[in-house]
Amino acid sequence: MAEKRLRVLVAKPGLDGHDRGAKIIARALRDGGCEVIYTGLHQTPEMIAEAAVQEDVDAVGLSILSGAHMTLFPEVLRLLKEKGADDVTIFGGGIIPDEDARKLAEMGVKAIFTPGASTADIVKWVHENVQPRQ
Repeated sequence: MAEKRLRVLVAKPGLDGHDRGAKIIARALRDGGCEVIYTGLHQTPEMIAEAAVQEDVDAVGLSILSGAHMTLFPEVLRLLKEKGADDVTIFGGGIIPDEDARKLAEMGVKAIFTPGASTADIVKWVHENVQPRQ
């Protein structure tokens, strides 16, 4: 039986309208062998958590440049837990200060990639740190 490809949801929470980085990451993950679902712009945490459950993803990558990461990331985590999907790996990227990245890690966000991170490193991280859900 073939090994299951990782399924990754890439999402843009909140009012942030800049999606070029998210699209680049989505394409890099796809080219790196993952199945990728891209939700598009202006997603609420509820929409993201629901899509993650419906699509049975192994990971969710949140991209945010608006500064609302300390509100939106924890809400996505809370909703996934509420829906019984707290085993979905959450990672993120965007303009996120180191201090906030540490706080998000304490909440359960597994990695934060800031501007300048290479797509190859992100794809490698996903393959090394995301486990297929049972």
